[in-house]
Amino acid sequence: MVANDTYRELGEAAWSWVLDQVREDDGPWLPEAVTEDGRRDAGGGREGAGGPDPRPAKDRDSLYAGIAGLAPVLTEIEQYRELDGRERDLAAGIVSRLAAGAAENAEPSLYDGLAGDVTALKLLSPGAERAALRRLAALATPDGWKTTLEYKPGSDAPLTDVVMGTAGVVMGAVWAGGEYADEVAATGCEALLRTADRTAAGLDWGISPGAASRSPNYSHGTAGIASALAVAGVALRRDDFVAAAVDGARHVLSAGSLEDGGFVVPHTIPPSKREVEPLTYSWCHGPTGTSQMFAALSYAGVAEVDGHGVEDLRQRCLTSVLTSGVPDRLRPGFWDNDGRCCGTAGVGDVLLDAAQDLGPGERADTLVRAARRMGDALVERAVRDAAGARWRFVEYRQEQPLLPPGTSWMQGAAGIAAYLLRLGRLVGTGPDAPVVDRPDQWWAVPARLRVTAPRAER
Repeated sequence: MVANDTYRELGEAAWSWVLDQVREDDGPWLPEAVTEDGRRDAGGGREGAGGPDPRPAKDRDSLYAGIAGLAPVLTEIEQYRELDGRERDLAAGIVSRLAAGAAENAEPSLYDGLAGDVTALKLLSPGAERAALRRLAALATPDGWKTTLEYKPGSDAPLTDVVMGTAGVVMGAVWAGGEYADEVAATGCEALLRTADRTAAGLDWGISPGAASRSPNYSHGTAGIASALAVAGVALRRDDFVAAAVDGARHVLSAGSLEDGGFVVPHTIPPSKREVEPLTYSWCHGPTGTSQMFAALSYAGVAEVDGHGVEDLRQRCLTSVLTSGVPDRLRPGFWDNDGRCCGTAGVGDVLLDAAQDLGPGERADTLVRAARRMGDALVERAVRDAAGARWRFVEYRQEQPLLPPGTSWMQGAAGIAAYLLRLGRLVGTGPDAPVVDRPDQWWAVPARLRVTAPRAER
């Protein structure tokens, strides 16, 4: 395993590369990817993509792929050094841009909209998030929030999930707290109860009401929705929300497998028509993310689900990850991504959450070693030169499978940098290293280790 200062140095090199990609156009913005010859590509085939100087993409402000996603990186950096002048200017620009746009933003979601703005604003300028929460309260309907995303062309029906829908909005409100937060969280949870499907085992949710295909794991399915209901139930003292979360967990259990001491749930039910692994191990569609549901139930005081201890189920999820072969690229289509959403950095971050939640002991040591294995893979796979460090993911179904390096929190160097910096800090200082918390994971670590406000506010 590499030394802790290697993780930190690589994280800083990745952050330096990201920082150099930031451009100004009515505030800061970040191209989603940078091509091999250095051209900046807004990515995704959206309007403005391509060319040496693209225009900002529609999701320029988002937590997933835009400037809001730089807020947790800046907060992570602050845990061990002061921000320099360029970084302080960037933080101020992010706050100014997001705060000014809150009154007009119509997209509610955590990773593409207002709940993501809440996240960035609270991290960088506590109190500035109130305007975005107020806007969420104003946009709420009894069915949740109408999306502006083109999930289904021509449809603005409320979505339910963590990334694009109501569950993520609920998580953002509960995490942020303060004025409007309880109203937003309660409205969202009540909408989720109304849109749930009763199954033989419990409750299930599609990404939108009535969806035939289900992605039951964390990012777009029942595991994430149950997590939101559990933590909101505690915050609002609503036992019905916690009970619904338990029913969601019962359904997830019924859809998965407890073989070999682990727990896994299929990527998609029924199996996807896309060429995709039937079982994946990531934050978004695998046991890495689904483990957070069991952590949320534990936080809510739930001891067991259908006779299985929730702490045991959390560890079973992680056992499945540890025995899966991750982060090795075992075959085309298996582990071609090193980012937070779908890959190595996301796995490592959850492993550290669980290790720090356990406290000293053999299992925690095992999880930290596994997190370091993720970090070592990132060290090995980094593309480095005078410009800094970044990573190139693989899409094996394309004629040119090596993708251009991404910049963002969820699919690029920004999110990977934050993980490496956290890993280096923990390895260097021990299991009580502070954790920069976020709306979709704060309950998974001890309260005494959580860091939300910038250093100057603590």
